[in-house]
Formats: sequence, structure tokens, C-alpha cells
Amino acid sequence: MAQRSGYPSDVTDEEWAFVAPYLALVREDAPQRQHALRAVFNAVRYLVKTGCGWRYLPHDLPPWEAVYQQWARWRDNRCFEHLLADLRELARLLAGREAEPTAVILDARTIQSTPESGARAGYDGAKRRKGSKVHVAVDTLGHLLAAVVTPANAPDRGQVAALCERVQQVTGQRVQVAYADQGYTGEDAEYAAAMHDIDLQVIAKPEGQTGFVLLPRRWVVERSFGWAARFRRLARDYERLALTMQQFHFLAFVALLLAKGVFLPTSP
Repeated sequence: MAQRSGYPSDVTDEEWAFVAPYLALVREDAPQRQHALRAVFNAVRYLVKTGCGWRYLPHDLPPWEAVYQQWARWRDNRCFEHLLADLRELARLLAGREAEPTAVILDARTIQSTPESGARAGYDGAKRRKGSKVHVAVDTLGHLLAAVVTPANAPDRGQVAALCERVQQVTGQRVQVAYADQGYTGEDAEYAAAMHDIDLQVIAKPEGQTGFVLLPRRWVVERSFGWAARFRRLARDYERLALTMQQFHFLAFVALLLAKGVFLPTSP
């Protein structure tokens, strides 16, 4: 087999030195390991970035069965969720912010279903699309804190409690306010946020709006959705398990922050 020339999605030496401790669920030299962990990580990143199927991974990467089995272990242990939490702290400190946010933005996007995810699919009447809905909470820099995957017909306000609970878990009860659009109006949503000590503030569109208007705070989460859209595996819902779609989102934001080099030591 020809020597690999590398792919743009391949992890660098500096990135791998930071990432490896989060992904080494067993020792690198464990007798049951047949493929380098770094090569497996490269394969998963390649799949999420390009959107290819598991069986269509390039032959100079580890066999797809081995890649999928290792990904399932990472997914079930939420390795990328934990990794992103630390990368997010570093990115915020680098930007001159506190390590944990006190404000978040809530929103959701609907992703078209496929035969693989059809059992979970619902119909989003507003978007006129059948599929799954990914509900997210991001900080004011656009970094992902929490994600919940539901059928597309699930109302946005119904996920406020789950998002706020997870946000407070990952930030150590630091969040005080959450901004959202008009899909989160109502006493139930406000009460669900208040149960987790969060003030839910709905940012309404200006009266008489006929076209696109850049709304305060709201544009941040729309930009985050734009970042996620760069990963083709997230363009449609190809996943049988909601957990897989959720953790692929965390992996995508890990890749974005690794590319920014937030983990690299800064010059004094």
C-alpha cells in the first residue's frame, strides 16, 4: 500500500499531544489495540468533515469497522464533550473572558432526515422539512455548551429545561441569563429556565420586519450553525442514534477550536 500523503483533516503533532489524553480510554500499547489511536481519530474527523459513509473511508485509513468501534466507545463516554469543555475554557481565557460564561444563547436547527434516521424523524411545519431538530446552547463567543437532538416536530420551548440543566452542569452553575428567539416564549419555558436559576430573555423581531434583520445576541448562534454546516456529515441526519448526531456536533466544534490553536502556549 502506498504511503499516505495526509488529509487536510489530519491532526497535527501539537493537536494530538493535547487531544490524546482525552481519547486514550486504554493504554496506547494495550495488547488488544491493532491500529494507532491517532489514525483512528483522523478517520473519524475525515468522516465528519467530508460526510462520507463509514464503509467509504479511504483504504489508507484504518478499517471502517475498527474506526466505528472506537468511535462508539468515544461517543458513549462523551469524550469529545469533555474535550470541548476544556478547549472552550482556553478559548475564552485567550479572548480575555472568564473561563465560564454567565450568558448563553438558545436556538435550534432542523436537519433533513434520511432512511437511517427516519424512525426518529418528525415534521417541522415552520421549516417544511421532515427530520431531526438539534437544540443547542452556545456562549456569547459561539462555542457549543449543550446539544439535544429530538424529532423535528418537538417544540423549541420544550427543550429549555434539558439545555439549562446541562449548561449549569458544565459551567458549575455560572450561567445567569439565556437569550432566545420567539420560539421560546411562554410561561412554561420561562419557568423551566428559572428552575435552573437562569433568566430567559426572548429577543423579538422588530415590528413590521419584512426582510432579514441582524438581532442582538441572536446572530451569535446563527454563526455557530454556519460553522457546523462546514461539516458535511452534519448537513443531513444520517445517524440511527440521536447520541451519535449530538456527539458529532461536539467533535465538529472540537475541530474548529483545535484549528484556532487555542491550546498552544502563548508568548509572555
